[in-house]
Amino acid sequence: MSKEETKERVMAELEKVIDPELGVDIVNLGLIYDVKLDEEDNATVVMTLTSMGCPLAGTIVNDIKMALTELQEFKEIGKVDVDIVWSPTWDKSMMSRYAKLALGVHE
Repeated sequence: MSKEETKERVMAELEKVIDPELGVDIVNLGLIYDVKLDEEDNATVVMTLTSMGCPLAGTIVNDIKMALTELQEFKEIGKVDVDIVWSPTWDKSMMSRYAKLALGVHE
């Protein structure tokens, strides 16, 4: 499997991770900036949160690691790390059309 295919599989699994406050998955919310794979297919999920003081950061990180467990079990990826970054700053424009509709956000 190519690195690009593996990244797509990781993103598909991340769509199962729901932001507990907003009730929409973290991919459609635009919180996932990148998935980096090293030469051993260890995955680093580069993401942000909707706010700096998000009290559920630990829960979301834990949910990400749980969502990717199956890919690890089938040796598609190795270790999983989550890198929370604050640049660029998240805003509503990063959400998919689906997330905007689900949350009633108008452009």
